[in-house]
Amino acid sequence: MADNMAEDIKDDGKAQETFDALNGTQKCAILMLLIGEEEAANILTNLGPDEVKSLGTAMYQVQDIDQDTVNMVLDEFLQIIKANTALGFGATDYISSVMSKALGSEKAQSVLSKITPQDANKPIDILQWMDAKSIADLISDEHPQIIAVILSYLESAVASDVLSQLDPKLQPDIIYRLSTLENIQPDALKELERVMEKKFNSNASLRATQAGGIRSAANVMNYLKSNVEGAIMKDLTKRNKDIAKEIQENMFDFENLTGIDDKSMQFLIRSLDNELIVVALKGADDSLSEKFFGSMSQRAAANIKDEMEALGPMRLTDVQEAQKQIIAVARQLADEGSIVLSGRGGDEFL
Repeated sequence: MADNMAEDIKDDGKAQETFDALNGTQKCAILMLLIGEEEAANILTNLGPDEVKSLGTAMYQVQDIDQDTVNMVLDEFLQIIKANTALGFGATDYISSVMSKALGSEKAQSVLSKITPQDANKPIDILQWMDAKSIADLISDEHPQIIAVILSYLESAVASDVLSQLDPKLQPDIIYRLSTLENIQPDALKELERVMEKKFNSNASLRATQAGGIRSAANVMNYLKSNVEGAIMKDLTKRNKDIAKEIQENMFDFENLTGIDDKSMQFLIRSLDNELIVVALKGADDSLSEKFFGSMSQRAAANIKDEMEALGPMRLTDVQEAQKQIIAVARQLADEGSIVLSGRGGDEFL
């Protein structure tokens, strides 16, 4: 009997460890697997393509989870429901908060823009289901201002891919216009709707909509390859030094990883290939390198250091590209709610 009790305690400890390692998206995935095919399908139809992909991936990851861990997820879900029984009162803030915790800030806003009734009929929403090349082909002949507005509606990674496929001569102008966007006024929105109606035979209501801005432009720049980013920043600096400086200050670069918490850094490292880390750290300062090494086992850190030594000199462009890839992974994990990134000045950057 004592042996059985010890085994139960051991199993509970393992389940707790598994539960603690789950992120918000994976917990949602467990609930999706429990509610049945029809209900799960109804939820997925209200999500964008990236959200569907993220949640679908998580469902595969948790399909073999043990029953004790599933019970813990259900218990947490029930506790949240019990603590929020005042349905209708503050529901908008509650839904927004839940979405942000489950999916991350940027993806949550993308989902909310689709499921909030007043935002449900924007014709530009169809772009969320198109690949970057199709979008670029669709808007390449439009005015840079129209393109900037359209990019502001897309997730940063997609917008960056679209921008990369447009005329390089237009890219700095588009980023400049994107960085100076604050509100889309009715007249501008009407023009955008005219463009979208012509292309998709659709329409939407006329009202001022928050879009664009320095942060939006910086997010797009974060996903560009180093040579494209450098060319755009050079042109922007000539056009408007203040705008270029603000964008630069809001961009999340490799050195900013020094500021993330240890748990997030450990999760990030587990999501990266060692080869990528080796190349990226060749150009990192000592404090960031120690941040990486301190988040690994001594053996793993020693292996990375040995590989860095054996690698010898590398081209700066190769190092920068590796660092960009790590930042892209970090931003994806932040969007999924798996880690928290801190931007310059200590602000949360998701």
